[in-house]
Amino acid sequence: MNDPLMPLSFTRTLKFKVKAESYAWLNAAAVEVNQVFNFANQASYDARRRTDLKSKWLSGFDLCNLTSGATEYFERIGADTIQQVCTHYAQKRTAAKRLKLRWRVSRGARRSLGWMPFKAASLRRRGNALRFCGKTFRVFERERLADVKWRDGCFAQDAVGDWWLCLPVIVTAEQTIAPLESVGIDLGLKTIATTSDGEKLEAGRWTAGNAEKLAAAQRRGHKKQAKRIHRHTANQRKDALHKFSRKIVDSYQTIVVGDVSSTKLVKTKMAKSVLDSGWGMLKAQLQYKGQQAGRSVSVVSERNTTRACSSCEAFTGPAGLDMLVVRRWDCPACGAEHDRDINAARNILIAGSRCLTSVSGNESSDSPVPSSRLRKRRRETGTETARTAA
Repeated sequence: MNDPLMPLSFTRTLKFKVKAESYAWLNAAAVEVNQVFNFANQASYDARRRTDLKSKWLSGFDLCNLTSGATEYFERIGADTIQQVCTHYAQKRTAAKRLKLRWRVSRGARRSLGWMPFKAASLRRRGNALRFCGKTFRVFERERLADVKWRDGCFAQDAVGDWWLCLPVIVTAEQTIAPLESVGIDLGLKTIATTSDGEKLEAGRWTAGNAEKLAAAQRRGHKKQAKRIHRHTANQRKDALHKFSRKIVDSYQTIVVGDVSSTKLVKTKMAKSVLDSGWGMLKAQLQYKGQQAGRSVSVVSERNTTRACSSCEAFTGPAGLDMLVVRRWDCPACGAEHDRDINAARNILIAGSRCLTSVSGNESSDSPVPSSRLRKRRRETGTETARTAA
């Protein structure tokens, strides 16, 4: 068992925005990377489709051998980048379990976003700048690079056309004990997240808030401005979720989240609100931040958590789509007054103590919250006592 106070090492990716003076070189280098990727794609496809005994799946090592000496045909990228592209392609094709991946398009309306991997030794410091493949780059916030030893990374382009330097680094974090014991979190649309202690992350409606500006930009035909608005919306959502997840991880030792399925709800009429809430992003943040801080983060079934009373466990709450408008209700069995979301969060916390975890972490589990009648029947037959003793 790991000591919760022992320092833990993990990989974190630092992103630095590259200054615009290098965009032309990066755009041209990305075209050469696409050529290497497409060559590896075609060579791997042809080698697997052979009808003789030489048919095989080409590994990253095989592709690196095939591209040996190709640097003389490229003006910008070197052997290290070519090898990284081949290795990455082999890994991605194996994960996709396909004969061939999609081609990387260099020009036109459907072109692929720029991408250029590199080995750690290929990127070097040069004063206040960085040196790669004979080209000097300057980045914003370069002070964050002080005393940083990076690993294999990449240059990546976003939809707006800006380039970013992505550097994985090893970070050591000391695991601590949180001041509060446990919390349950219910995910929803009116409030993105509600804790069992009553704290709520209100839905920002970031997409709806920027919809008017986006529509105006699209009517004028300003495609780049529209992409900037999309990026601004995504950054607003990410910032709110990061602040909330950080606050939860710093405050609670045990975190239990409901397994609401965003992949299923995006197929309904609520798709826009579901995507704007960012449930998957919030779960991922809680999980990796909790792991780094030494917290226990689990995902449990949230079936019947809205209907069940968190005080007496009787199924007296609102149920069905027609009752979604009911936000507060009184339990006729015990008289307790409930806020719909807070009650669900408390039931999720109770379910977490019973270890009814969802296997997938993002899909509905088949293990419902035990009803009060079932528990009563178990007590009468002695089953509940036997389980407790075991």
